[in-house]
Amino acid sequence: MIYRECYDRGRAVLETAGVPEAALDARLLLEYVCGTDRNTLLVHGDREVTAKEQSRYEALTARRARRIPLQHLTGVQEFMGLTFRVNEHVLIPRQDTEILAEEVLRRLHDGMRILDLCTGSGCILISLLHYSNECSGVGADISQEALKVAAENAGRLLGAERSVEFLQSDLFEEISGKYEIIVSNPPYIARDEIPGLMPEVREHEPVTALDGGEDGLDFYREITEKSRAYLKGGGMLFFEIGCSQGAAVQECMRQNGFAETVIVKDYSGLDRVVYGTWCG
Repeated sequence: MIYRECYDRGRAVLETAGVPEAALDARLLLEYVCGTDRNTLLVHGDREVTAKEQSRYEALTARRARRIPLQHLTGVQEFMGLTFRVNEHVLIPRQDTEILAEEVLRRLHDGMRILDLCTGSGCILISLLHYSNECSGVGADISQEALKVAAENAGRLLGAERSVEFLQSDLFEEISGKYEIIVSNPPYIARDEIPGLMPEVREHEPVTALDGGEDGLDFYREITEKSRAYLKGGGMLFFEIGCSQGAAVQECMRQNGFAETVIVKDYSGLDRVVYGTWCG
């Protein structure tokens, strides 16, 4: 079978299953199996696909048709120009979260200490350390399986020369010391909204990384209140938020004594990040 025919069959399978962006996923899976790039379909569509490649591709498209996330099939996801390992134990890094990392980087100075709560794959903390100088960080998560993924990512992307530690901790439970930056992309989906999420998210991503309580704000309240004991004077707290949560999270920070609170929109014009400064 030739490359283009193999792709066309895979795309048809995914379209029939109602997979979003079926054409893109069919192409990415074929590139993953064959070790090719996007130009292959355009320029070398008559390339022969081996029987082994075809069999593996058909198996992967069948799994994608069952709405298993593409990233769980390939095992990787790009974030901030870096390639992170992912699996079913961590939230798949989203492009929206890059807005959070970029906002922190704008205010990150050499030698700062960073605490990343609900670190998951470690994508936020590792990106911040990768693109800064002489900063150190702690990533905390309640899931030991998630921390294994984060540690593997740090080992590949940072190496031994960067100061990073990952702790199993229920938010601040095992945290000590003071930080100039605390950042978090916490669970923020309201509990009764979870059944309506896409199957890829609802059925294949860890519910502990999604469930933000009855109104989706439980983690913001607890982190904001308790972070004051772990921030240095003038330290900053950064959150990723759901698109309807900006005003509520900003007010929570104000009530807890944070100054200069700001809501940042993403590239779609939706509220995505809230941050403020602790002057206590």
